[in-house]
Amino acid sequence: MSYFHEIGEIEPLQIWDGLVGWAVTGDEAALTAIEIEPNVVVPEHSHANEQTGMLLRGSVSFRIGDEEKELRPGSMWVIPGSISHGVVAGPEGAFLVELFAPPRTDWGDLPRLAPRSPRDL
Repeated sequence: MSYFHEIGEIEPLQIWDGLVGWAVTGDEAALTAIEIEPNVVVPEHSHANEQTGMLLRGSVSFRIGDEEKELRPGSMWVIPGSISHGVVAGPEGAFLVELFAPPRTDWGDLPRLAPRSPRDL
């Protein structure tokens, strides 16, 4: 087992329609690169995992609890566990990186896609 991973060699997870994630998981946290297609709506949901992230490309409208904000590249967030949140991707889509602690164990049954790199990486 190697400690190093290349994103283009990881089988992406089909997390939602229009949202694909590449995850590396350790004992205490999982780091996930996420690609969201243009105008995709990720419905409000919650999970026990704390979720921190940074938008690298594109734009999103992000709702966390009762707060909503339009985010651009460089924007960062922290979502405490069990807080409701949802996202709407902008017209050019979005690419972001998120850390989940503890790791997401509920993603084990998600469909896996053929390995590929995110667009424009």
